[in-house]
Amino acid sequence: MEIKKIAVLGAGVMGHGIAQVCAQAGYEVNMRDIKDEFVQSGISKIKKFLSGSVEKQRMTQTQADEIVGCIKGLTDLKASVGDVELVIEAISEDINIKKDMYKELDQICRPDTIFASNTSAQSITEMAMVTKRPDKFIGMHWFNPAQLMRGVEVVVQAKTSDETRDTIVDLCKKLGKEPGVCQDSPGFVVNRLLQIWYNEGLNMYDEGIAEPIDIDSALKVGYNFRMGPFELRDLVGMDIGYASTTTHYRELMREQFRPPRCLIMKVKAGDLGRKTGKGFYEYK
Repeated sequence: MEIKKIAVLGAGVMGHGIAQVCAQAGYEVNMRDIKDEFVQSGISKIKKFLSGSVEKQRMTQTQADEIVGCIKGLTDLKASVGDVELVIEAISEDINIKKDMYKELDQICRPDTIFASNTSAQSITEMAMVTKRPDKFIGMHWFNPAQLMRGVEVVVQAKTSDETRDTIVDLCKKLGKEPGVCQDSPGFVVNRLLQIWYNEGLNMYDEGIAEPIDIDSALKVGYNFRMGPFELRDLVGMDIGYASTTTHYRELMREQFRPPRCLIMKVKAGDLGRKTGKGFYEYK
């Protein structure tokens, strides 16, 4: 199947980045969110990112304008997905919200439209089973920020067709990404490994062994990591981190996946990281 037009559902942290990458590769993109203010915020972030690229002479202003011109911001769901070959969903990391969305999409999308969820931990199988097209349902797990990170996990479930898998793998390559195919399982490959790294860092803080800045610095200096676990939790969002950790713990029932106390308390306090201005660190 040839992909010509893509709908990205969600204009937030991941959605706007995915929309930009698709537009940069020359695809028509409908970026949809539930409120126009969210859509406009996503478009503003895309423009800001592209302006930085122009300043660094990685592209011209004309090229940046052409990329923005490929993206149409919408709030109407039916208008967003009615004429696309692929829907990339990047909405709330809540399995029930996602399942409700896919039930609705299944009714209004073309029969041949592929559904791809950007979830970092939720079950691709469970979401696929609420639709009448499980053969066209796949995971497409991007990493943050989508514009810069090279990898995309392509997650197949038992009923994903070979054609759907091959179409998405080919698309990733056209987008300049490196696809890695894996089976549906909690956290897939990267986040399952990363979850233990996150948790041990946060557990050390709970145990009073070291402060977040010292744990982050130790990993960056010792292993040349770009970010430590606390910085990365702040970047991704504490709410998303908690949802992911809870899913791993519930599905795998292993103690190393239990949500750390400091993560639970940050979520309760509403200190979700960069998007709220405060997490383990404070931001302007």
